[in-house]
Amino acid sequence: MSTVADKLAKKSSNKTSAKQVRLRLVYIDFWSAVKLSFLAAIAIAVVTVVSFLVVYLVVQTTGLIDEADAFFTSFTDGSILLSDFVSFPQVLAFSAVVAILNLVVVTVLGAVVAGIYNLAVKVTGGLLVGFTSN
Repeated sequence: MSTVADKLAKKSSNKTSAKQVRLRLVYIDFWSAVKLSFLAAIAIAVVTVVSFLVVYLVVQTTGLIDEADAFFTSFTDGSILLSDFVSFPQVLAFSAVVAILNLVVVTVLGAVVAGIYNLAVKVTGGLLVGFTSN
């Protein structure tokens, strides 16, 4: 009786000739680069917000903010507390602002890199890429 491993071994022993092609990348479409960098920026924005919230929850759970408040009140009059500035709504708002700014910067940077590559191709001739067909 034949097992799956035997069938896979038979398939791998039959070598098919893979055609190799070497192509040169001479142009990156501007709008494709903008769309791709925007999607990457959305992923980075989500990671940014989640990481800010996780760090805040860890700091809040361990009591570091309360210890910092006690430290600051030891040499001040106690009118300014760190917990007034570092609370869940402030952390959420700050992380949203950072994520939105990062979204804009990464999207623009993707477009700029595509433009610079398209200009550099005129000097260098492009990037040589190899492909095979299976």
